Amino acid sequence: MKKLLLAGLLGGLLVAWLMPAPAMAQNAFDGTWKVDLSKAHMPKKPDVLLLQNGIYECKTCAPAISVKADGEDHKVTGHPYFDMMAVKAADDHSIQETDKRDGKVVATSTMTVAPDGKTATFEFTDSSNTNADPVTGKGSMTRVTMGPKGAHAISGSWRTTSYSSVSDNGLTFAYKVDGDNLSMTSPTGQSYTARMDGTDAPYKGDPGTTSVSIRKLGKNSLQETDKRNGKVISISKMTIAADGTTMNIAVDDKLRGTSMSFVATRQ
Repeated sequence: MKKLLLAGLLGGLLVAWLMPAPAMAQNAFDGTWKVDLSKAHMPKKPDVLLLQNGIYECKTCAPAISVKADGEDHKVTGHPYFDMMAVKAADDHSIQETDKRDGKVVATSTMTVAPDGKTATFEFTDSSNTNADPVTGKGSMTRVTMGPKGAHAISGSWRTTSYSSVSDNGLTFAYKVDGDNLSMTSPTGQSYTARMDGTDAPYKGDPGTTSVSIRKLGKNSLQETDKRNGKVISISKMTIAADGTTMNIAVDDKLRGTSMSFVATRQ
């Protein structure tokens, strides 16, 4: 339900530079790209949540989370983007969450279940992996299974079906090819420069991604492998369409065991 799922997996996001026409003609990837949310395919695997007896659990978080839902800060471990979480039930159909890292608020979110219990909406502001303005957004979820009797309405399993909006800094990124090297920059402060031969290179500006490797699969296709302390956390394949104006992005999230796809358009 957070932007981390969307933006983090795309390997950062936004504007850095627009390549001059001659350079763009030389390489299909050069330039600035923006994800088109209307063409996004969300993971089919649902998120599993439970709020019962004063305890909030995110069973499909990686790693799983269990904290008191009393609105107070509680320590969580194993998450590079935050180390404290506060959760409270605003009413019988909605919850509010605040995440902190090193004492600083890095994300807030609200999830609200519809009166019929079949759908839910969420909205968030997230600066957990940005060095600039927070990424903000809204989206929708569809219930897959009900929670146990007597549990809060958010309990059960949910599949994210769409994002109605995400701020531009969470959707845009830039590529530049220079010889055998590919550079990526984003408005939220992520960047890397890696050889396109599968060699690991430092991934800068994201506490959850420490290295990246890029492998050229063809003239218009690349594969990006993101790692955290040597462990593969996601693999993305980017393919430029024949007309050069769109990029298909398929993401395999190894941490959560999910996959999704996006289409980005050249800006």
